[in-house]
Amino acid sequence: MSSLDFAATDRASVEATFRSLDEAIAGSEVTVAVGASLFDGRFGFQALRPRRLGTMPAFPNDVLDARQCHGDILVQVCAAESGEAERVSQRLAGATSRWLRPRWSIGGFRDENSATKDGRPSTRDLFGFREGAGNPDVNDPKLMDQLVWVQPGSDEPAWTAGGTYQVVRLIRFAPSLWDAESVARQETVIGRTKRDGSPLGRLGETTPFDYSSDPTGQTIALDAHIRRANPRRPETDQNRILRRGYSYRRNAENPRDEGLIFICFQQDLERGFATVQRRLNGQALDKYILPFGGGYYFVLPGPTHRPGDYAGKALIDAARA
Repeated sequence: MSSLDFAATDRASVEATFRSLDEAIAGSEVTVAVGASLFDGRFGFQALRPRRLGTMPAFPNDVLDARQCHGDILVQVCAAESGEAERVSQRLAGATSRWLRPRWSIGGFRDENSATKDGRPSTRDLFGFREGAGNPDVNDPKLMDQLVWVQPGSDEPAWTAGGTYQVVRLIRFAPSLWDAESVARQETVIGRTKRDGSPLGRLGETTPFDYSSDPTGQTIALDAHIRRANPRRPETDQNRILRRGYSYRRNAENPRDEGLIFICFQQDLERGFATVQRRLNGQALDKYILPFGGGYYFVLPGPTHRPGDYAGKALIDAARA
C-alpha cells in the first residue's frame, strides 16, 4: 500500500496519472483512492470533493505521525504472492513517477490459515485472534448498497456514484505486553475465544447474540473490543463497516515493530468508522495498541468496459463539465 502526492499542479497531470495507473494495473487486483488534499484547489476539483471526505483526525489513544498520514492518492496492490504484489507495485511506480512522489508506504500480509465451519476462509492477526468476524455480507447487494456503495441520486457529487469511502489505520501492537497476559485475559479484552473466535459464553463464531442477557458484563466485559465496536442494538446496525485487515512486520533492527493495517469501507465516514471509533474509546484493548498513521480516502468508482474508460474518468469528466 502506497500513499502519494502530486508533484505537478495541473489537471492534465492528474488525468495522465489516472490513465497510466489504469494501464499499469490491467489484470491486477488494485484499489485506487483519493484523499481530501486532491480537492484543495490545485486542480480545480474543489466543488467536486466527496461531501464526507476530510482529513482523518487524531482520536483518543492515537499518536499520529504526519509523515505516515494522508496523501493525494492511495494505491493498494493485492496478490496471492508477495513477489507478484512487488512486481505490480514497481510497474505502477514506473508508470507514474513523472507525476507522483511517494508520501508513505507499508507492506502487509494475510495468512488465511483456517476456515470457519461453513467453509469461509479466516485469518488471524498478530495477537493470535481471528479477524473479520461480524462483517456485513458482501454477497448481499442490498446491504452493500445501504452500507458501502455511494448511490446515484444521493447528496454526493454525481461522479462519486459507485465509489466508497476508505479508512486506513496503521496500528502498532505491543507484543511484549500482550504476550505476558494469560489467554483468559486476552479473551476478556477481545470478547471472543482465541481458539475459534466464538463470542465468550457462546458456541460458533457466527452465532447470533445480543447483550441484553448480560447487562453488567459478566460474560463479555463492558469494555471488551467486540462489545464496544458493535453493541448489537437495532439502532447501531447502520454503523456497520466492511473491514479487511492486514498484518505487518517491518524494521530489521526492531523485529517487534509489528501490528495491523486496518482497512474499512463505508458509504458514510461519520455514520460508519468515526462512530465506531468513538465507541471504542476506553476499550481494554487500548493498552496494547498504538494507532500512528493512515488516513481517509475515497475509492474511485470502477471503470466500465467501454473503450477509453479508466478509474478517475468520472472525476475528470465532471471537472470539464
